[in-house]
Amino acid sequence: MNRIVASVVAAALMAPAFFVAAQTNGKPKAAPAIAKKPAAAPAGQATQEAKLSYALGQDIGRRLKDMGAKIDIKLFTKGVEDILKGNAPSQSEEESSKAMQEFFGKLKAEQAAKTRELSDKNLKEGEAFLKENGAKKGVITTSSGLEYTVLQEGNGPSPKSTDTVTVNYRGTLLDGTEFDSSYKRGQPATFEVSHVIPGWVEGLQLMKTGGKYRLFIPAKLAYGERGAGQDIGPNAALIFDVELISIAPSAK
Repeated sequence: MNRIVASVVAAALMAPAFFVAAQTNGKPKAAPAIAKKPAAAPAGQATQEAKLSYALGQDIGRRLKDMGAKIDIKLFTKGVEDILKGNAPSQSEEESSKAMQEFFGKLKAEQAAKTRELSDKNLKEGEAFLKENGAKKGVITTSSGLEYTVLQEGNGPSPKSTDTVTVNYRGTLLDGTEFDSSYKRGQPATFEVSHVIPGWVEGLQLMKTGGKYRLFIPAKLAYGERGAGQDIGPNAALIFDVELISIAPSAK
């Protein structure tokens, strides 16, 4: 039982399973417990322990809330106390395991459904945007579906997929939300052409040094169904303003 509760809390919360018991004489208190200060303990220790206890409670509570877990606070506290004090468990290991499996199974299914819904929504919005955008004057569409406009034509060479380039860029979602910008960081990015998303690999090789293009990248040439981080959802089409500063041929 102790093993099940400890391992489940660690996996569920994705954080160290540190818990502070909030009970005295077997009855839970309304607030995080502050242990009695030993006579020889340094001044301020009880206050620090109280702050830590409350902070851990906040962190765990926030994570449970984010997961949408509905729990009985008293029973939750008792489970923590039983682990920390080595008390006999009030339910079997099998019962605890089954309860956790059912909860996380349901949570996983709900998250998968939300991802599919968002993925379909983003894909439809991206297709509609690109169809309308591709018909605009000055927008060029390649055979892969990449769309681009020339903001400033360069006069130098074009990179190959094996070359290393230095660029400045700004990336946004279709609604204009900026998710990345080398301009804001105050430093251009340097990387091998083949090491970025397909839309960039193709777009960079169309450019000449000193040029600046706006790339309209469909999801299949961006991050696809997996998305990227918190800002780029599944099947999101992306817009990048890319300025090709220099090219360094591969040493291979």
